[in-house]
This record gives sequence, structure tokens and C-alpha cells, in this order.
Amino acid sequence: MQRFSVSRFLWLSVHVKNFKVCNLHFTTNSSAEKYYGVLQKNPKNVERTLVTVKAKLDSNCVNEVLRRCLPGQSQMAIRFFIWAGLQSSYRHSPFTYNKVCELFKVKQNPRIVIDVVEAYREESCVVSVKTMKMILNLCEKAKLANEALWVLRKMPEFNLRPDTIMYNIVIRLFCVRGDMVMADKLMKEMGLISLYPDIITNVLMIKGYCNAGRLEDACGLFKAMRRYGCVTNSVAYSALLDGICRSGSMERALELLGEMEKEGGDCRPNVVTYTSVIQSFCEKGMMVEALGLLDRMNACGCAPNRVTVSTLIKGLCGEGNVNEAYKLIDKVIAGGSVSSGDCYSSLVVELVRTNRLGDAEKLFSEMLVSGVKPDGLACSIIFKELILWGKVLDVFRLYEEIENIGFLSSIDSDIYSILLLGLCQESHSVEAVKLARFMLEKGIRLQAPYVGKIVEHLKKFQDKELLDIVDHGLC
Repeated sequence: MQRFSVSRFLWLSVHVKNFKVCNLHFTTNSSAEKYYGVLQKNPKNVERTLVTVKAKLDSNCVNEVLRRCLPGQSQMAIRFFIWAGLQSSYRHSPFTYNKVCELFKVKQNPRIVIDVVEAYREESCVVSVKTMKMILNLCEKAKLANEALWVLRKMPEFNLRPDTIMYNIVIRLFCVRGDMVMADKLMKEMGLISLYPDIITNVLMIKGYCNAGRLEDACGLFKAMRRYGCVTNSVAYSALLDGICRSGSMERALELLGEMEKEGGDCRPNVVTYTSVIQSFCEKGMMVEALGLLDRMNACGCAPNRVTVSTLIKGLCGEGNVNEAYKLIDKVIAGGSVSSGDCYSSLVVELVRTNRLGDAEKLFSEMLVSGVKPDGLACSIIFKELILWGKVLDVFRLYEEIENIGFLSSIDSDIYSILLLGLCQESHSVEAVKLARFMLEKGIRLQAPYVGKIVEHLKKFQDKELLDIVDHGLC
């Protein structure tokens, strides 16, 4: 193993040196250097001087400036972040918002939001509605309801008027928190300043009421929407339908579903709507009603998808009705909306999860013989379970069948490492060499958690050929 260690060391040494050179070039000649230099020279009202910088502004530049502000310049970093997002040539991604909250621990240190707004006021900075909207977006990412409300209330001091989108951000935060008293107050407040709740506002409130167990309030709001000109659609219906299902009022849920079907247009239930209701019936053990909904959605011209079928298969297998699951699959395949591979893969997964490993292995083998391609989840679950039960050679034979018929894309990379480890543990060196050679040819690397254990077993039975393969290409 000495050669292995030396080669790894040389590889790391060369790449680390190259990284340092590249990093040095970036830090001494980047746009970030110019922007960060301006921030250091002009800590007050930096926005006025940042616009004078003639340098490219992109996500790499923004991220680098933010990193340089760590750990003691959080307010400056947030102000630069907000300024960058206001520039016409650049837009922050949702990932960047999350990164800022993470780097500067905005959730743990919510005072930073208040400090930034207060600094704008003290320095008489030019602040726009868009500026405040970005601050509210930060509050939303950090789940800061109180601070978001404070920002909303502070806007008149800058001669700014919040819009519906800004109210929706704050209402969403209070709905998520479960404070429907404040959410309701904010919704009513919108009407006092000539703003009207839109469909997003209403859906947020309906979901909030349902999550808080206030189903009647949710239903009342849904009925009231049309009175002030807010047209209902499938999103609003689905939000209320989900709440009704979670409350256990399945008869009421069917009535509302019927209303959606009757109204049609934008209110027509889609596959997600039907699947959600089917799942609720399955969870309550009402499989007859769940299967009836499948017929109902087909009659309405809405074809089931894989999630619909998987939900029904899970419910049937959970009750021990495997034969019914096969009948369901035959019916769905005949309909043509879900492939046989997806259907049978879902059944394999549920057979394993309900402790019918023998049936799952038999079905999996029959799929391969019939040329039906299993998906990655089915392969992973059955292979791992068979290995756990000591059936490593059975897994290897299944792997060979999959290789012969060209379905290897179904096997996740970590399965190779798990299988190789199992073969090594049971001293099946011939099979291990064959698998390792294939991995080497296809460029499949050993997963980190298994390298040490595999090497340890290789030392025990001292297979030089396998040792060389692992040494030169798999680690």
C-alpha cells in the first residue's frame, strides 16, 4: 500500500499548489478587490461610491466580497449585498440570499436587519421600495417575522409605500409561525391603504388557517374571495382541499373535489390535486375510496402519474393486498400514462419495505428477464437489503444480468462500493476482481466511507491483482 499513499500524496501536492496559484491570481486581480477597497475607504454611505467602480459585477465577485467582510463587517456586507442586487446588470439568485443568511447568521443575529435600515436613515441614504423589498426577502429567508413587520412599519419614514408583494412576504412569515391573528390584521390593513389582497395573499391565509386548525375560517375566507373580486383557481382550491383532508373530513373533501370538477377551467383539479386526495384516503386505510378516485380522475381526462401509482401501491401493500397491486399495475400500464418499469419498480420498493424480500427479489428478476428496466431506487433498495441479509452473490448475479442487458444506468454509484465491500468481506475474490475491473473501466470511484474497510479486507486475503486495481484507479 506504500505506492498508493505516495501517489495520493503527489496528486494532492500538485493540485494544492495549482489551487494556491489560481487563488492568488484571483485575489490580486479580481473585481472583488476593487469593490472591497471602496468599502474600506468609505464606510459611510458606501452606496454613493460603489457606483463609481468600473468592474464586472457577478455572483463570484459578490460572494468574494461577502467572504472578505467576515467576520466583523456584517453590516457593510449586507449593504453591499443590497446595493449589488439593485444594479441593472446583476440579479441575486435564491441561493445567494441563503448564503448571506448563513454566512452572517442573520437568523441568530436579527438585529443586523434593523441596524442596516437605521444606518440608511442616519446617513440620509437614497432608499427605494426595491431596497426595502430586498431587506424583506432577507427576513423571509431567515424566517424573521417580527423584523419584517418592523421594516414594513418603517417605510413611511423614507416616504415609501409598501405594495401587495411586500405585505405578502410579511403575511407569509406570520402564517408560517402560526400567528394568524397578526396575519389577519395585516390582510385587513391592506384595504386601509387601498391595497387589495391578491390570490397569493388568500392562498397564504387559507394554508395558515388550515395549519392552525381553523378550518372554518379557511372555508369562510375561500367563500369571501369572490366578493372582493379575487377569482378562485386550482391553487386556492387545492390549499383548502389539503386542509380538509388533513382534518379527516373526507366526505367534505370529495364534495369540494366535485365542485372543482364541475367548475372546470382554472379550477379543474390536476394530477397533483387528485394524488393528494388519494394519499389521504390511503393513509386512512380507505383503499376502496382511493381506487375509486383513480377511476374518477381517468373519467375526467386526468391521467395518473408515477406518484399517483406509487401512492396506491404503497397503500395496497401496506394492507397486504399484493394481488390487487398487480391488478392496479396491469390497469395503469394499459392506460399508457405510466411505464411498466416505473410501476414494477414501485412495487419492488414496497415489497421490500413491507418485509417481502423474497417476493421483491423474484419480481426484480422477472423484470430483468422480461426486459423491463428497474429504476435506481428499486436497484438500491433491493441490493442493499439483499447484502444486509448476506446474499452478496445473489446481488452480484443480478448485477451481471443488468450489465448483460444494458441497464447499468439504473445502478447508483454507491451500490458498486457496497457490493465490492460485501464481496471482499466474504472473500469472493474472483467476483470482486471482475466488479473492480468494470468500475475501473467506467471510471466509477470507491465512495469514501467504504475505502478503508475494503483495503482492510484486501490485506487479509492478499489478492495482489485486486489490490493493484484498487490502488491504481478506484480510490
